[in-house]
Amino acid sequence: MDLLNFFSLFLKFFSLLYLYVSILFLTPYFSRIILQVHLQPQEFITGLAIFCCMPTTLSSGVALTQLAGGNAALALAMTVISNLLGILIVPYSITKFVASGVGVTLPTKQLFKSLVLTILIPLILGKVLRESFKGVADFVDRNRKLFSGISAFFLSLVPWTQVSKSRSLLLIVKPKVFLVAIGLGALLHLTLLVFNSVAVQSLSIISGGEKSTFFCEENANALILVASQKTLPVMVAVIEPLCGAFGESGLLVLPCIATHLIQIIVDSFLVNFMRRKNNVKVA
Repeated sequence: MDLLNFFSLFLKFFSLLYLYVSILFLTPYFSRIILQVHLQPQEFITGLAIFCCMPTTLSSGVALTQLAGGNAALALAMTVISNLLGILIVPYSITKFVASGVGVTLPTKQLFKSLVLTILIPLILGKVLRESFKGVADFVDRNRKLFSGISAFFLSLVPWTQVSKSRSLLLIVKPKVFLVAIGLGALLHLTLLVFNSVAVQSLSIISGGEKSTFFCEENANALILVASQKTLPVMVAVIEPLCGAFGESGLLVLPCIATHLIQIIVDSFLVNFMRRKNNVKVA
């Protein structure tokens, strides 16, 4: 019995490890493929390549996992931990996969400082306030929807400010070029979905079939959804301290805004499919 428990824990750890590896080490390799595409302005391509190196979304992955009936606790754990690990790994990924491809030297210290200020410090402050003042925690819990809406509003302002800085350049971009960039972003997300779906199915077979953690629909849905999404606000936090090293920030961010919206729309349809599939099994 102890051996079975140990094997079960090992499989769970293996599933968590795969998700971190997929988000922070495997999917960034797709940026190399994206950089082979030639499009003017080049910032559109570079922006999508940087987007590939980002951790998972801050909230939509967890929300969609809940709607799909997936393991929300697993999705939340992956979101928090991958974004924290991203503070250390994202600068390395961008340097290896993007900067070397476009011949740019990355200001690693400034980038690391920006990620600490935008991700780590707010998380620590929020945790300290929640643990120190029970009234604050209760108030937030009672008004969870309100704070989620406020959070979404302020997060939407982050990329908007970057786009506004490059307004004059955006006006001269041909609509056809922008549509091509949007198509590439959609193709990127669909590719990540297929990649992670195949990986989860393969790992399910390798690690014991029906006994595997990956075989469980709730876990598989969480893994596929969370591992296939990339976060936009963290990307903006990455671009800000680069001081134009990769080009105009607005041009870098614009196709990624579209890609961020596309991944939510596509995954919403996927969630409906997952829910119908689960309902059929229950029936």
